Amino acid sequence: MKVHSLGTAVISMAVGAVVLICTCPAVSGTCPELLGRWPYGAATAVAVDGDRAYVGSGTVLLVLDVTTPASPQLLGELVLPDMVRSVSASGSTVVVALGSSGLGVIDATNPAAPVEVGSLDSIGDVVDVALDASLVFVVETSGGDLRVVSIADPASPSQIGSLEVTGTTLGVEVDGATVYLAAGSGGLSVVSVSSPASPVLLGSIDTSGWAHDVVVDGTTAYVADGSLGLRVISVANPAIPLEVGSVDTPGSAEDVATDGALVFVADQHSGFKQIDVSNPALPSIVGSASIGSRCDAVAAAGGLAWAIGDSAGLAVLDASVAGTIDPVGGYQVAGYSGWVDASAGLAFVGSVPDSLRVFDVGSPMAPAMIDELQTPENPVGVVLSGWYAYLPELSHGLEIVDLSTPTAPVHLGQFDSPGKARGVAVVGDIAYLADGSAGLRVLDVSTPATPTELGSVATPGTAFAVAVKGNYAFVADDAEGLRVIDVGSPGSPVEVASIGTPDSAYDVAIDGDYAFVAADQSGVRVIDISVPTAPLEIAFFDPGDIQARNIVILGEQAYVANRSIGLLVLDISIPGAPVEVGSVDTVGSVNGVAVVDGLIVAADYQAGLAFFDGCDQDRIFDDGFEVFETRSWSATQP
Repeated sequence: MKVHSLGTAVISMAVGAVVLICTCPAVSGTCPELLGRWPYGAATAVAVDGDRAYVGSGTVLLVLDVTTPASPQLLGELVLPDMVRSVSASGSTVVVALGSSGLGVIDATNPAAPVEVGSLDSIGDVVDVALDASLVFVVETSGGDLRVVSIADPASPSQIGSLEVTGTTLGVEVDGATVYLAAGSGGLSVVSVSSPASPVLLGSIDTSGWAHDVVVDGTTAYVADGSLGLRVISVANPAIPLEVGSVDTPGSAEDVATDGALVFVADQHSGFKQIDVSNPALPSIVGSASIGSRCDAVAAAGGLAWAIGDSAGLAVLDASVAGTIDPVGGYQVAGYSGWVDASAGLAFVGSVPDSLRVFDVGSPMAPAMIDELQTPENPVGVVLSGWYAYLPELSHGLEIVDLSTPTAPVHLGQFDSPGKARGVAVVGDIAYLADGSAGLRVLDVSTPATPTELGSVATPGTAFAVAVKGNYAFVADDAEGLRVIDVGSPGSPVEVASIGTPDSAYDVAIDGDYAFVAADQSGVRVIDISVPTAPLEIAFFDPGDIQARNIVILGEQAYVANRSIGLLVLDISIPGAPVEVGSVDTVGSVNGVAVVDGLIVAADYQAGLAFFDGCDQDRIFDDGFEVFETRSWSATQP
């Protein structure tokens, strides 16, 4: 975590007709400070043991009763400190790979209340685990190592042996006294663990691709080899593994499981693949199934395939007959939290798959989802204006949602745009839609149930976002930088100026005479727009390690969604000299950010939502009703 201090902050807030100006002391401790999380996210991993399935969802381990595979039922769950990367289970003992947080050991004797009884976080970036009695075989990417961990005392797991191999260890399989490692560019390594404290490399083979995972059946190893598909390798002589067959898959083979003469492959964006290996020299794809937007993990148990689709969750498939794949059941997980806006103690989150979720964030240490509205397509933005939420939904255009009862949103209207709607700004009765390759669309939303187009103008790039000041709209146009559009005549908008950015312009926010552009790996660019027809870059913030995708301004601070690097807070009190005042590396990838009443809400994509205290002030109001687009509060809803 990177932490920077902040000096004195000045807050100006209107309450009714009174303006309050106060000088607040510097924030002590970390900035921004994590207050709470809603940790449910994309499906990441699965293990099946008997009548239980263990599924990773963001940083949560879900325990499912799969006695009836057609309808898995949630028994219990456990929030963990990091993303669940892999899981292995035997009886009531479950071990999880937690990335940089290491290894977790869980007692699931009571499936309704699983407990993490031990952990080991000093063994690198753990990506896969295999449990065998009281031993856990752990692979981590930072050093290309196999670690052998004893959990004879589950409360105090301890490393008892290790072995460094060539490549980047990504997958592990244990079969008796032999461990098999999928080692990225290093291919397959075969290791003897007859003496667990002193593992010995027996042999290895370069698989030509990028070995992600391995499963063994008898004397044959099946390797998920990334873009090169499935490799079939004889390990009859462990010292000299020999490739006997292979089959390319259309996607990237990430995970693999076996059921007799059939092998199941999680082929990422190409879905689930069923491969006939009855003739090992000529394996062939005989079946395929779509599992969400991508299939990243698969297990075989009880004559069924258990596939993980990131946003789809767990899919239970009968794939026991070559050429036939029948859906049996499934369990939907939370998916991705991608975009957010917030007001009045509520956060509205555009989520994948296809929904707008409403959260009560009045108590950020215990946020709660209170409603969910299914949408025709994945919202890629959320903008609140008046009593409405405006959702750009790519090929579905712009959707307008009625929030007259904020805790129970209702579909109201929709505009089917010609491009792919990516961003929107609303000023009064006009909505400005960043419509991807179709440029900027200007819409009349005075009757939200039936929005109509007033005018449009093409932009040379891909319109991702738009902000409006006066008679000008400022469009973040991807590789074509910032475009300035005169919208004084809404029926005939016209581009009057532009300015390039070193990297893709994904978002724009305006504060006074300045536009702040989130320009991906070139950081935040500060553009003087005091003369809109002659925009001029006056400063930028680019520390070299940045992925600026979304930006929100409140007062003298800019809050930047910094993707996999986390959340960034800038002091922009001097626009020509933006300064970092705080940052935090979140569990997931911050895709969107909103600020309400001093509370920062970060859409942490695959890891749910994260809530932070702002870097400039304590929250002034504990209750009341905040009118959308204002800082005014009253005891009753207007």
